[in-house]
Amino acid sequence: MTVSAMPPSAAILSPAAALPEEAGTRLDKWLSLRLPELSRSRIKALIAEGMVTRAGLTVDDPSARVKSGQAFSVMLPPEVAAQPVPQAIPLAVVYEDADLVVIDKPAGMVVHPAPGSPQDTLVNALLAHCGDSLSGIGGVKRPGIVHRLDKDTSGLMVAAKNDRTHRALARQFEAHTIERAYQALVWGLPAPARGEISGNIGRSPVNRKKMAVVTGGGKPALTRYQVLRSFAGGAVSLVECRLATGRTHQIRVHMTALGHPLLGDRTYGRLRTGRQGLLSPEARRDLGAFPRQALHAYLLGFCHPSSAECLRFKSDTPLDINALIHFLEAL
Repeated sequence: MTVSAMPPSAAILSPAAALPEEAGTRLDKWLSLRLPELSRSRIKALIAEGMVTRAGLTVDDPSARVKSGQAFSVMLPPEVAAQPVPQAIPLAVVYEDADLVVIDKPAGMVVHPAPGSPQDTLVNALLAHCGDSLSGIGGVKRPGIVHRLDKDTSGLMVAAKNDRTHRALARQFEAHTIERAYQALVWGLPAPARGEISGNIGRSPVNRKKMAVVTGGGKPALTRYQVLRSFAGGAVSLVECRLATGRTHQIRVHMTALGHPLLGDRTYGRLRTGRQGLLSPEARRDLGAFPRQALHAYLLGFCHPSSAECLRFKSDTPLDINALIHFLEAL
């Protein structure tokens, strides 16, 4: 077995290829026998997380039967601290009281500790800001966290300071009564200009690290969108998206499925033909270099669990997306 160091502190385990007498063994069982330091349940979890590959391709089925001569690699994410520590990181607090706090999260900030991001997260910042008052329902790694935004998505989030508030907000999210609206810059001009995108979202059968609209399994998802503006003859559009559900990467996956991926999205977005031909090669290059998905959670509304008051917050478009809009206006 070879072990290769992977930053930061990750490792790849590559046991020797399967022997003829091992052919037909379930993948999770075979790996647990070859890697006794990992339990079979841990192996199954790693497979589900897209951490097992064969010949560079992700393997997502723990029940797959191993064939003679096949070799697999298992990536072990770096260990993270059992409990996040408070860090005095500046926060843009939009609203705060004894029950909850509304934050305008910047792009680039991870919401809670995870492999590869053990610190400098929103949770670390909230622990320093709120002290011991955060709700514990989210677990030791996610205190106060009721919902999430992707690392490179900016905008509004609410965190709970006590368990009662956490439960009440969670019920509103489950009932889809939370008002959430995003602004996104997408390639092309969606038609019709206002519509709905539906389709179950689940793990991509091709790449377990990505989500996709799937025909079998997954969870129902619904995104309502409307075009606010278009630029350069429809080469790029500013779109408002409202979530009726809250699936992982929902807007990014749905807009890509519609044929209009987000600018700057390295996971789901890619340059398309069609209206992009209206742009000069230089403009396409500059727009393609935008360093994050152009997605901002600008509106958040909910019923306060204690006062029953309907609260509604708006966030200004961040500087980087504003600069991108000004660039588009000049084309």
